[in-house]
Amino acid sequence: MVMNFFEAVEKRRTYYGISKDKVVSDERIQEIIEHAVKHTPSAFNSQSTRVVLLLGKHHTKLWDITKESLRRIVEADNFSSTEEKINSFESAYGTILFFEDSSVVEYLQREFSTYKENFPIWSQQTNGMHQFVIWTALEIEGYGASLQHYNELIEEDVKKEWNIPRSWKLIAQMPFGKPTAEPGEKEYGSLEERIKIFK
Repeated sequence: MVMNFFEAVEKRRTYYGISKDKVVSDERIQEIIEHAVKHTPSAFNSQSTRVVLLLGKHHTKLWDITKESLRRIVEADNFSSTEEKINSFESAYGTILFFEDSSVVEYLQREFSTYKENFPIWSQQTNGMHQFVIWTALEIEGYGASLQHYNELIEEDVKKEWNIPRSWKLIAQMPFGKPTAEPGEKEYGSLEERIKIFK
């Protein structure tokens, strides 16, 4: 069944129970990412978001790096729950890494100094839009995903392992796979308290 936009937005949730089972082809995943990177908007058309897709052994390597990085800072007595959590991400089909190219942001700050303070904020906003577009598109295809932020902990090792440019700043990690468990119920705050309409 093909979902319309609003159905896809509603169904997009955080899935922690996911598996390595293939839902669509790797080529289709690549198409989704390429479409999102090309068409998701950015301030001043900066196009500062960068995306890395990790599949197979590369996906596994990412979560091995994360696990070992956490092992260095989490007490041994408490590590089992941490390891279980990382293993759940490693059990996914793949991971999408989201970056922002700081060289683009710095160039815009120099060229348009009036908005200098805004460009880092706008950079984060466009990255969030890329995350949302890709996450929702994966939902349409039948994949479940979550968004993780082990950025400072793993960034240097990630850049070294995959030869990522120094100017790329790691923003988030999105493990995705075939859902094996439904997400919990989501609570919604009052729309009357969150929206104002004047007409």
